[in-house]
Amino acid sequence: MKKSTLTTIILLLITITIYAQTEKSQLLGLEISGSVDTYWKYDFQKQPNINTYFTEDNNSVSIGMVDLALKKTTGKASFVGELSFGPRGQYRSILNGDGQSGDDKNSFHIQNLYISYALTEKLTMTAGFMGTFVGYEVINPSFNFHYSTSYLFGAGPFQDAGLKAQYAFSDQVGLMVGIFNDWNVYQDLNGVSHFGSQLSITPNDKSSFYLNFLTGSSQGGASNYSSGTLIDFVGNHSFSPMFSLGANATEYNRKGEGGYSGISLYPKVNINENIGIGIRGEYFKTKDAPSQEIVGNEIISTTLTANFKHHGFTFIPEIRLDNSDEQMFVKQDLSPSKNAGQFSLALVYAF
Repeated sequence: MKKSTLTTIILLLITITIYAQTEKSQLLGLEISGSVDTYWKYDFQKQPNINTYFTEDNNSVSIGMVDLALKKTTGKASFVGELSFGPRGQYRSILNGDGQSGDDKNSFHIQNLYISYALTEKLTMTAGFMGTFVGYEVINPSFNFHYSTSYLFGAGPFQDAGLKAQYAFSDQVGLMVGIFNDWNVYQDLNGVSHFGSQLSITPNDKSSFYLNFLTGSSQGGASNYSSGTLIDFVGNHSFSPMFSLGANATEYNRKGEGGYSGISLYPKVNINENIGIGIRGEYFKTKDAPSQEIVGNEIISTTLTANFKHHGFTFIPEIRLDNSDEQMFVKQDLSPSKNAGQFSLALVYAF
């Protein structure tokens, strides 16, 4: 057999294989998406200082996570399964190993695992383990403009396991109600303990508003922190293709005493379709709880972030300055300080 003929046959077989795989993927109807991220951060005091999750390493090229999500819809039923591998999101979702901090066995994490069924065109039921409906920011960095996260994000729930119903009154108004386990618990041996709801209003393609409510009594845990009532507002409005503003305001009253409150504003300017500059200005306050040895603390945090995008790739330089009325940070010599600052460079690729 001539070499050219053999080459032609091999190329034909490869083409048939690729076509068959494409057809199989289409028949399966699976949607595959995800992201990867890595960062370098430098604390101005040369000590890890601002503990708001995920960007805690100082002067180190560190990894975030690999996130893989599978989605499929068949008729009225659908499912989402999402796994992440790496430090970002670690100890924020389902744990393996013994679940202790620093456990090397904790190498993968379930971000979402739920099934939905559309009972009618307006009513959908969902059950499983889901990213929380509370708050503005999320674990996956590809959905946030800022790479570092806010104090409001760190204080609230990350995920909710439960059963919820979503009803669409119209294209503009929807209501979700559900029953849930304790915060961030996929298996609550003490029983379902929380009730939550979300009123969503999207008057047009430029605006969206969400009013979130979560209340319950935790029956376990050393701090019983999630016993209380949380009210949360999230809003977005695009004033023009160039300028938009986001907002998040939260009030959490812990059962008995304590809790927190705060507000974050997210103005953003799009220079063009590939370059954006945004600021996150946040005020966060913890409430006094003397019997729990928790002292009220006020924090003002300002984060200046730029996004440089090319297809799925995003380069994120960021400067952040935090100021507290308590000495919760440290200086280079480890003496206490009310101020902290950091600079970071992050790379995120979403697919």
